[in-house]
Amino acid sequence: MMEPLVIGIAGGTGSGKSTVAGSIFSSLPEKNISILEQDAYYKDQSNIPFERRVQTNYDHPLAFDTDLLIEHIEALRNYIKVQKPIYDFEKHTRKDKKIVVLPKDILIIEGIMVLENKRLRDLMDVKIFVDTDADVRIIRRITRDIEERGRTLQSVIDQYFATVKPAHEQFVEPSKKYADIIIPEGGLNKVAIDIIVSNIENKFDF
Repeated sequence: MMEPLVIGIAGGTGSGKSTVAGSIFSSLPEKNISILEQDAYYKDQSNIPFERRVQTNYDHPLAFDTDLLIEHIEALRNYIKVQKPIYDFEKHTRKDKKIVVLPKDILIIEGIMVLENKRLRDLMDVKIFVDTDADVRIIRRITRDIEERGRTLQSVIDQYFATVKPAHEQFVEPSKKYADIIIPEGGLNKVAIDIIVSNIENKFDF
C-alpha cells in the first residue's frame, strides 16, 4: 500500500496558510484529503487556573503538543484514524470533544511552525511556506481574533508586539529555508496553487 502524500504548509500568522490548504482541498477529490491544523494541538491547560492560561506564550514552539501531532501523523500515514483535539481559544484550553480524522491519500499539516521542527519536517513529502507582507498579516490577525476568538483590539495589538512578532522573527521566518515551495501572497496566488494541485493530480492520477 502506498503511503499518503504528506504536505506541510507553514507561514506567519495571517499569511493565508488556511486559504492555501482550503484551495488545495477544494481543487481535489475531498474524499482523498485529511487536514491536521497545528492550532488544534496547543497543549491542554485544563489543570491550570484561567489567570495563568492567558499568560501562555502561544507563539512559542513549546506551546504545542508536538509529540501528539507527530503521533497522529504517523498513525494516519499507516492508515489508522485519529481523534484530533479541539482547542477553545476563549477558555485557552482543549475542549472535551474531539474530531475523528480518517486516513486519506493526501494529508495536509498546516500551522505557523510546522517547518520549524525537524521531526515534523522529516514526516513531510512536500514543504510549503506561505510568504505574505507583515502589514497584511497583522490586519488579518486582528480581524480573526476579534471576530472568531473573542479578543479585544488592544489585547491583539499587545500580544502581537509582545510575542507574535518576536516569535515570527525567531522561529517562523527562519523556517522558510526548509521549504520546497514558497508561495508569495498566500491563497491569492492562484498560479502557485494550480501548479501544486496539478502535481498532486499527476501523482495520484486523479
